[in-house]
Amino acid sequence: MTDLETPSSAYIHVPFCQHRCGYCDFTLVARKDHLIDDYLAAMEQQLATVEPGIELQTLFLGGGTPTHLSIEQLERLFAAILSRFQLSDDCEFSIEANPLNLCIDKIDFLQQSGVNRVSLGVQSFHSEILTFLERDHQPEQIFEIVQNLRDRIPNTSLDLIFAVPGQSLQNWQDSLADVVGLGIPHLSTYGLTIEKGTSFWSRQQSGLFDLPADELAGTMYEYSLEYLSSQGLQHYEISNFARPGFECRHNEVYWTGHPYFGFGPGAASYLKGVRRQNHRSVATWLKRIAAGESPISEEEELDPESRAREAVIFGLRRRVGIDLADFESRYGFTLDELAETAMEKNITAGLLEQTETHLRLTQAGCLLADSVVIDFL
Repeated sequence: MTDLETPSSAYIHVPFCQHRCGYCDFTLVARKDHLIDDYLAAMEQQLATVEPGIELQTLFLGGGTPTHLSIEQLERLFAAILSRFQLSDDCEFSIEANPLNLCIDKIDFLQQSGVNRVSLGVQSFHSEILTFLERDHQPEQIFEIVQNLRDRIPNTSLDLIFAVPGQSLQNWQDSLADVVGLGIPHLSTYGLTIEKGTSFWSRQQSGLFDLPADELAGTMYEYSLEYLSSQGLQHYEISNFARPGFECRHNEVYWTGHPYFGFGPGAASYLKGVRRQNHRSVATWLKRIAAGESPISEEEELDPESRAREAVIFGLRRRVGIDLADFESRYGFTLDELAETAMEKNITAGLLEQTETHLRLTQAGCLLADSVVIDFL
């Protein structure tokens, strides 16, 4: 498939949460459950614009917290999705979840509805870190919830955050050991970043806390690479680790530059070379759809060179890197034509390495990936 063909992947954004954590800048509303029925009606309306019968290889429900919805509300959302799309026999059907939303009845419902992958926002196995991050679960609850979940949906992924104020290297090492002890087949690790507009930003600006030194954050990341690899979790993308066969196929669609549908407030789509993003404001998105207007806030048609440069930026996130021959075949440019200077600079600096077939980040490059990809813009 090229990036100009009909997508076989769809992302559905569910913007509801019980509480907005202080570090979160995602599109969501907290404690506004009275909007859920309006959201479901709008989603039915937006999905109705899709030609029915398209088969999906991956379907991903993110948020927000999709599992914040009740079973009845999820049932209505799933029915709307499946009225337009068919799921392939081996479709990866993922949903993001908060641990305390996952009672046995809801897990059973998800399994019976065809969900076969759950991404669980654990963030830490230490109570003081969870309290700082404003999470509503405690470490002892995680183990039981994960066990209940994996008994029914084995393809469970956990999210963990490192470089949190007050977090020691030993604390991080213990959390990684807990993940391995649970037999989790997929793990996403993210260094804490403070985004402007979040409550953490205001607190940091007021001097209420400082992030750990870059050196400690780098040590935590490097330990993750070495330890998880030794335990059979392969580092396949800058922030992601998986046992063979458990890589997130939906995210691979993004990283390999293939097209996808996006529905819901703040959701992005990539269709026939055009990137679109819906309004991030839930209220604006609802109002526009109710009025029969377009929910799109941004739209950009990428020219061939822009598509190629974007493919470099996403492709370098993958640890396998960019297949040079495939890249030229798909985009009509060689990497030398596109960014010879950027390549030479970062290879010389030890941040990129080039083989006969691929260009990829080195381990040192993974730590400085954002500065590397800027050179390719």
